[in-house]
Formats: sequence, C-alpha cells, structure tokens
Amino acid sequence: MTEQSFAVRLRQLRHERGLSLRGLAKLTYHGKSYLHELETGAKAPSPQVARRLDDALRARGELVALAGTRPGLRRRELVAGLAAALPHSLLTHGRRIGAATPARLLERTARLRRLDNHLGGADTYHLYAAEVDATARLAREGSYRDDTGRQLLAVLAEQAQLAGWSAFDAGRHDDAERLYRLSLSAAHDADDAALAGNGLAFLAYQQLALTGQATDTATAACERTGTTATPRVRALLHLRAAWAHALTGDDGATHRHLDLGTACLAEHDGRAEPDWVYWVDATEGEIMTGRCWAVLHRPVRAVPVLERAILRFDDTYARDKALYLSWLADAYLDANEIEQACATAVLAARLSVDVGSPRPGQRLEAVLNRLSPHAALPCVVELSALVAEAAKRPPTAPPTPDKR
Repeated sequence: MTEQSFAVRLRQLRHERGLSLRGLAKLTYHGKSYLHELETGAKAPSPQVARRLDDALRARGELVALAGTRPGLRRRELVAGLAAALPHSLLTHGRRIGAATPARLLERTARLRRLDNHLGGADTYHLYAAEVDATARLAREGSYRDDTGRQLLAVLAEQAQLAGWSAFDAGRHDDAERLYRLSLSAAHDADDAALAGNGLAFLAYQQLALTGQATDTATAACERTGTTATPRVRALLHLRAAWAHALTGDDGATHRHLDLGTACLAEHDGRAEPDWVYWVDATEGEIMTGRCWAVLHRPVRAVPVLERAILRFDDTYARDKALYLSWLADAYLDANEIEQACATAVLAARLSVDVGSPRPGQRLEAVLNRLSPHAALPCVVELSALVAEAAKRPPTAPPTPDKR
C-alpha cells in the first residue's frame, strides 16, 4: 500500500458522503487546495490530519490505517502503532464496569475490523486475539449489571469471530475453530441469534476449506437467525450457504440461496445493521454469485458478474482482489480463454505480493495446475515464476488445504 492508496480512498469516501472539496474543507478546517493535494497524492497526510479526515468522513479508522502505510513502514509496525493509539485503560481500571463500556468496546472493535480490508491474518491475528483476551478478562473479573453483562458477551462474540477469521486467513485452523466455538458460546449466552448465526457461518467457511463439506452447518446458520435478523445479516448467511452448496456441485440449492441473499440485499426495514456486516452490499452479492458460478463451471454466468464486480475494487484491497481474480481466471479457463485466464492470474499474483495470508498463493497454485497443459505460453511462464518466487518467502502461517 502507498500514499496514493490513501488518496484514492479519501476521494472515494468524499464522493460517497456527497461532499465537495469545499464542503470537506468546512468540516475539517483544512484548505481546499491542500485537500486536493491529498486526494491527488501530491502530499502525504500527517497522523493528525488523517485522524481529522477519518472522523469527518466517518471512516472508522480506515484512513488512519492507510495513512500509516508509508513506504518503509512494515505492516506489523502499523498494527502495533494502532494498538498503542487505542488505549486499553478502560479494560484495566477497577472492577466496576459502567453501562457505557460495551459501546466503547464496540467502537474500538469496529475500527480494528477495518484493518482486515488491507492486511492479512498473519498481520492482525495477535492484535485481534489480544482484544478477545482482554474482553474475556473484563467479563470474568468485572462487576456489572445483568444487561451490561449480556452486552459484554455480545462484544466478546464479535471479537472472537474477528480473531477467528484472522486465524483462518493466516492458516491457524486450531486457533480459528477455538475462537469460533468461543463466539458461539458467548453469542448464545448473550441471547444474540444473529451473532450465533454468523458464528456458525464462519465455522462452515472453515469446514469448507478443510473438508469441502459444510452444507449442514451453513444451513443451520440461516435457520439460527430465521427471518428476524436484519436484511444484511440474512443476506450474508444466505450467500455463504450458497457458497457451501456450490462447492458440493448442487446447482439448485446454490441458486436458491443466491436468490434469497440477493433479495435480502434489496430490503430496507429501517433497523440499524450491526457493524460486522458493514461490507455486505450489492458488490459483495455479485462477488459471491460469480464465485459460485465459477466453481460450478458455469463461465457464461460467472465471467461478466466477476468482471463487473472486480472493477469496483481498489488495489489496496490486495488479498481479496487477488482471490476474486483467481476465480475469474478459473472461469476463463472453463470458457477456454487460456491467455485471458493466465493474464488474470498474473494480475492476482502481483497483487498478492507480501500479503499476510497464504490463501491467494494457494488459489494461484490451483490455477497454475490447470494451466499446466499450456506451460510453454509466455504468460504461463511468467505466472510460474511469480508463484515460485512467492513460495520462496518465509511462510506466514501453516498452509490451508485447497479444497476447491
């Protein structure tokens, strides 16, 4: 990531909020010309400027994270800096826990969650796991009212899911399962059906990576929340259930859950959505739809959907964009578009350099295996070299079995 990444995201957020440069200048008390220089990458923001812009645009830490990724600053140093910038004092003073503490913890968790957009699990796992340990200690040793206790357990469930995801992304599967089980227990005790359903969905996602079979768990996630959850929560669970069925080759069940998930995305019932589904939108629906059709070997359906959705992803989302490109490459191969598949995989390989997750590399190995009959093509030679170079780097975590 570079200073230009900050510039791109700053401009995107300003447009999303419907602000002109003059309007943003009024909110932040920075000059319009200075903001223009930030948006074009001509100048880099100071930490104070990044924080003020982050607050004004309600970016919840994303711009702060991007401003910290200056050339020469390693990802793990960025994570450590953010952890220090968000003090743990409320976790350690006194036994009495006030009613406002869970909300403060949720806000902190929301900011840390945005790191996952730009960093891999190898970078974020220890930070997220420390949050789980701190909140668990707070719930275990603190003194609080019953309603505050339930809210603390819900926070713990969220944090355990976030830490479990980073463990999964880093290939730490024992840690991931332990954290997912903890999240299920905490969500159950908090009487939060939506969080419990999401915990099951996370568990299903891991089961798919390890065994290729998780339809029962994914279906249970949808059933756990029923029709009472907010629209984006139901959309997420149905889209993940569709993925589970696609990996078993069940076209009918895949199509049914994709339709349900897409319909939920179009719903608006006035309730506030939980922060842990902030990223679930129409683009996510298209990505999941394209991935499902790709693994079902339906390239005519998969290619246009994935192409359209990937165009909306900035390169700062390197891990996710590389993964999505790998499924697009698979779809091109099914369509017998060999050169296009190879060129797409090369783009994914370049994006995934230094990403703190083994998953893009594993996906690219699978694509490269499919390209083996065309090993003499220049693009295949280039891809082979990129994948081989990546394999020489010290591993960030144990590998994840490819159960495509």
